[in-house]
Amino acid sequence: MSSVAAALPGPLVEVKDLAKVFDVSAPWLNRVVERKQRQYVHAVDGVSFSIDRGQTLALVGESGCGKSTVARLLVGLYAPTRGSVQFDGKDTHGVADQAQLRIMRRRMQMIFQDPYASLNPRWKVQDIVGEPLTEHGLVASADELRSRVGELLLSVGLAAADVEKFPHQFSGGQRQRISIARALATQPEFLVCDEPTSALDVSVQAQVLNIMKDLQRKQGLTYLFISHNLAVVRHVADRVGVMYLGRLVELAHKADLFTTPKHPYTRMLLDAIPDIHMSGRQRTPVQGEVPNPLTPPTGCAFHPRCPHANERCSQERPELKPWQRIAVACHAVEEGRIG
Repeated sequence: MSSVAAALPGPLVEVKDLAKVFDVSAPWLNRVVERKQRQYVHAVDGVSFSIDRGQTLALVGESGCGKSTVARLLVGLYAPTRGSVQFDGKDTHGVADQAQLRIMRRRMQMIFQDPYASLNPRWKVQDIVGEPLTEHGLVASADELRSRVGELLLSVGLAAADVEKFPHQFSGGQRQRISIARALATQPEFLVCDEPTSALDVSVQAQVLNIMKDLQRKQGLTYLFISHNLAVVRHVADRVGVMYLGRLVELAHKADLFTTPKHPYTRMLLDAIPDIHMSGRQRTPVQGEVPNPLTPPTGCAFHPRCPHANERCSQERPELKPWQRIAVACHAVEEGRIG
């Protein structure tokens, strides 16, 4: 962690009761003819967390649980239906002054999942990485732009001479390094990483993750890291939030979550990781499928798949509450039915 991040304790990002509802209804005429009601998906439903400066919070869960929607809400690609995102004490969606908004946007950037789709194939690397610099007026001349882009490429393990190449001339891992260089161009403090290594080979994943950790240590960066891969999360995160059907079901420091998981869903996710140490421990792979978000279950959304569910679980939705050193949303844990 950099001295800057260390000198400013406390959360850089605070998310409170964040929610996003999407209208997925059929067109008006279809609804009239077929006598159908409007349909809504609660993609994110009351999520709250904070991220300290220089730290990494990872959000994990199966596809469709709302992780990527949270990422887009944090950087302003979506407007929240309810709740707030505070960045360095300021509400990101309550800034009316355009100049202030540009400064805030410059301080937070996003790295997308697919390096093949997120880079313009018709642009040279010079234009891709240099676009944020010119857009925010951070360079005064073409020579300064080229020099700065070269420095950014060197910082992610590429060569300064790569500025003249096109994306198709690079491998997947190299393209994701270009994406990281582009995200770092405005010297942000907060990076939202939406499954940045999921499209890469395992050996290349490790290289990209090590680059990200080195950059965090040198520049004091704060990360929100979205992933469905718990092995990756174990490598990069300080704290981990487990999401299920738009809600946080467990939030804990990495060591606590991996050694003493509380929520049944977290336990199932951990049991699905291959046992490379051949420990012989009894394992319960994840059973069933994520319910249809258009018709979520009543009560706890996980109860149809949970081996510990009872009548209360099917009727009353649990709230995320502190439990020892973690926060967990589970009636079975609260009642002491599971340790």
